[in-house]
Amino acid sequence: MPLYKTQELKIYNSLSGEKEVFTPIHEGNVGMYVCGPTVYSNVHLGNVRTFMSFDMIYRYLRHLGYKVRYVRNITDVGHIVDDVDDGEDKIAKKARVEKVEPMEIVQRYTVDFHEILRAFNFLPPSIEPTATGHIIEQIQIVQKILDSGYAYESNGSVYFDVVKFNEKYHYGQLSGRNIDDMLSNSRDLDGQSDKKNAPDFALWKKADPHHIMRWPSPWSDGFPGWHLECTAMSTKYLGEHFDIHGGGMDLKFPHHECEIAQNEAATGKPPVNYWMHANMLTLNGKKMSKSTGNNILPGEILSGDNTILSKAFTASVTRFFMMQAHYRSILDFSDDAIVAAEKGYNRLMEALTLLGELQAGKNVSTLDIASWKKACYDAMDDDFNSPILIAQLFEGVRFVNLINDGRESLNASDLEEFIKLMNAFVFDILGLDTEKGDSGTLGKLENVVNMLIQMRNQARANKDFAMSDQIRDQLLDLGIQLKDGKEGTTFSIS
Repeated sequence: MPLYKTQELKIYNSLSGEKEVFTPIHEGNVGMYVCGPTVYSNVHLGNVRTFMSFDMIYRYLRHLGYKVRYVRNITDVGHIVDDVDDGEDKIAKKARVEKVEPMEIVQRYTVDFHEILRAFNFLPPSIEPTATGHIIEQIQIVQKILDSGYAYESNGSVYFDVVKFNEKYHYGQLSGRNIDDMLSNSRDLDGQSDKKNAPDFALWKKADPHHIMRWPSPWSDGFPGWHLECTAMSTKYLGEHFDIHGGGMDLKFPHHECEIAQNEAATGKPPVNYWMHANMLTLNGKKMSKSTGNNILPGEILSGDNTILSKAFTASVTRFFMMQAHYRSILDFSDDAIVAAEKGYNRLMEALTLLGELQAGKNVSTLDIASWKKACYDAMDDDFNSPILIAQLFEGVRFVNLINDGRESLNASDLEEFIKLMNAFVFDILGLDTEKGDSGTLGKLENVVNMLIQMRNQARANKDFAMSDQIRDQLLDLGIQLKDGKEGTTFSIS
């Protein structure tokens, strides 16, 4: 019997603002859509946190025995990635600056996205559709919304009529915004806008002569609006009504609000039962920003090539750090925090190694594994509460040490279940990986490099510059770059 029949999973639904018992539309099957990246730059660490949260959610649903169709898109279309309908799209802008084709930008950063997620031990989604691969479906939805009377054409562009839609439906139901407030607080139309009302959003935009990414449509050569692609791809692969739609908190408005409106206008019914939103990641207590330098890329954590952290950290340590916070909580990333996480991670891995060496005791178990197991599942069933689960895993670490010291014992069947559960929660659900997270090996490498740095310093002091240069150059050949500064010599791994 699948586990989901014995567990009552509750999910916080952003639409209702409450935790609700999860009941899929089709028993035993879950359809989940998560908004993927816009591939115009290296994937942002905050985005990695969001995708990691839904990777953990995907893993737990599968662990419970659900058959999950997980769809996560790639935004590779040339449109404005913002809550406005004017300006230059980010993919085309990057292509113009670098003097390459837009699809070269798309390819480069799609590869980067996949490489980073692979390094952090993500499971691939069931389907990973691209926006450019679904232009026909997007045009069809625009036509449906026009036919329903909730959109209008203006000078080759098509806009969603928010005011008319709100006469029958509720625009603002997800974000809690009021249509009257939106109308009164919106900027005054300058008389040159193609919109009837400022809150109206583009379903299809006519491309100006310089816009590179464009497609023919019944209205103009142009490109789809930002919100349309997710409506097209989610409903194509999950149906007009599906279980879970997820993304970052920043997408709640306008992106997800507009998705709901588009679906209801096209089909007459709400598209999603459970809306889920992961919270943001800050860095040293502040918002991450490239312009201020308060920024770090995921790959820079692994290489140590940054000015934020004291050393390199493995992908599993980083993942463990992120799992220590609930997905709906703001998480602050700092050197002190990840150093502390590394210590906790090492304790957990050492206990798991020891766990495999434990011997079963007599027929009577002195530890209550059943209660511990229930506490682990209760944590995950309470809106995927990974920090509470981790606290229970460290209770498991305590069990391991007690058994190893001979102070407690488990009979053969209880020990077998304990080992199976510890491994399931650590590796299958939290997604940690001993190989990628081998901090001990990383520490040994760090010690060896520091020893070579000392040898190089001694060679320089002896004016043996040939030896000094040889050590530096041979390390560089191995992908280890030395950096000489006022505080001494540091290194980074590429």
